[in-house]
Amino acid sequence: IQRLIQDARKPFHKFIRERDKNKPCISCGNHYADIFDAGHYFKAELYSGLIFDERNVNKQCRGCNSFLHGNESKYRIGLIHRFSKGYVDLIDSKALLEKKQGFKWDRFALEEIREYYKQKLKQLKDASK
Repeated sequence: IQRLIQDARKPFHKFIRERDKNKPCISCGNHYADIFDAGHYFKAELYSGLIFDERNVNKQCRGCNSFLHGNESKYRIGLIHRFSKGYVDLIDSKALLEKKQGFKWDRFALEEIREYYKQKLKQLKDASK
């Protein structure tokens, strides 16, 4: 299953970076970093059910994502500023529910997600031409 998660994450992360390409880092506001990641607000390692939740993943500079371990407090501020407090409350609720109930991916869902984001990325790139 871990290999399938990684296979699905590749097109999903590419989609996030393409979706947010004209936006700054969600945490620090940097427009000009050398490398941008698809950074998770609720960490993928701890909240597997939020790995592919587009609300939980945004363009983030490598400095914030890797070197500041997600820069979580500034990430939250960035989410509220970019979207709304209600938006962040929805993500918080989903994370809390997952922690209570647990979450497991299955092969079919991961294969479907991989193909979905390959297609969604292609559509996004075609629309920006």
